[in-house]
Amino acid sequence: MLSLTLPIARTTLTECVRQPVYFLLIVICAGLMVLTTAGAGFTMGYTESGEVSGDTKLLLDLGLATVFAISVLLTAFVATSAVSREIENKTVLTVVSKPVPRATLIVGKWLGVTGAMLIATSTMLIFMLLAVRHGVLTAVSDPVDQPVIIFGLSALLLACALGVWGSFFYGWSFPAVASVAMLPLMLLAYVLMLTQKKDWGWVPMHQRFMPQVVLTAIGLLICVPVLTSIAVAFSSRLGQVMTIVVCFGIFVLGLLSSHLLGARAISNEPIGQILIAQADRERMNTMTQPGDIWYITSEAGYSITPRPGDAFFFAASPNGVDMPVRFTPFVNPADGPTQRTLANERVMISPGVAPALVITNVEGRKLTVKTIGGSPLAVERTPRPGDYVFLTPTTINYAAVGAWGLIPNLQFFWLLDAVSQNTPIPMSYLVMLAGYAACQVAAFLSLAVILFQKRDVG
Repeated sequence: MLSLTLPIARTTLTECVRQPVYFLLIVICAGLMVLTTAGAGFTMGYTESGEVSGDTKLLLDLGLATVFAISVLLTAFVATSAVSREIENKTVLTVVSKPVPRATLIVGKWLGVTGAMLIATSTMLIFMLLAVRHGVLTAVSDPVDQPVIIFGLSALLLACALGVWGSFFYGWSFPAVASVAMLPLMLLAYVLMLTQKKDWGWVPMHQRFMPQVVLTAIGLLICVPVLTSIAVAFSSRLGQVMTIVVCFGIFVLGLLSSHLLGARAISNEPIGQILIAQADRERMNTMTQPGDIWYITSEAGYSITPRPGDAFFFAASPNGVDMPVRFTPFVNPADGPTQRTLANERVMISPGVAPALVITNVEGRKLTVKTIGGSPLAVERTPRPGDYVFLTPTTINYAAVGAWGLIPNLQFFWLLDAVSQNTPIPMSYLVMLAGYAACQVAAFLSLAVILFQKRDVG
């Protein structure tokens, strides 16, 4: 199987990088990055501590969005050329007429398109890193970062020169040579730039290196195999124009899925976040037995002031999907239609009362929470600092959850918010992100095989 897949992947990769649109879109991205450095000065000089601040935040946002959008467009172009156009031109018959399984052909095509897109996206991300390192020109009098200009432009021109040389003397494809040579040359330019001050002069590399911004770029790179699997899946049945439309449609839905579906899939709103959580006595530290009392102090007050008699829920996530305790809120039998009071101790722990957590006292940011009911309450864990406080149980719309899960959530790969808010990106998140991408790739490649299996290519 591998002996058949790798030649297909290598041939597809060569075909992709030979396309003029491949080189053209990479160069267009470089030009847009240059324009971004002069068009992102809208923060009125506002600055703060962190790897990026003020105008540079907008520069990074625009740069990352530009790379993302061009990657989607380029993926649709190269995927249709590698799959759909070969089917329309009947050239795919030379492969499927031999003892080559169609699933092997799809996987080989995907590997080739993914390799080409990783080269292109990596090059465009280096353009973005150079732009971020250069910074925003808020006025004509602002000095340019000379090492960025000299090293970046030299790498770009040298890649073009190699493409001309290979095309003139050896008959090689100019777009292929220039595009492939551009990646190592731009990477070298970026490394050299890190060793220089703006007005020249050696400086330790780590002083100019931005690890969190680089991790943001890596997050976008992890998304590339997902984009290519989507494009390959739909190009196996659709033409170039429709594949581009579908890819951009999924791109937009993927960015908006949390807003359109996620907000409807999981419904709950926290009222605050826990700063201190402690039991009244050591024997109450499990929070499971009727009569156990805990004191909860919030970090900055509550968006809705809780009242005695309200239920108390908590969770580590702000949407409350992972609540360690679930119960039906306590209702005082003596309450009228508009009345809300606490029952006496005897009623709250009587055998007929279902286990629950109830707020019995409110003093500013401090809540007194009591376990009530006639039997122990099932609590997976007790509250801890950082947990979110809720007054109602979380409701889950499973239909919306299913639809939300079917659409790739591209917001997971968009790590810009963490950098903008000076929140470190843990490596464990990148590992989980890679696992999520692998699941999406497997799903869309399976769809591609199903769609292509019955496709008439004769």
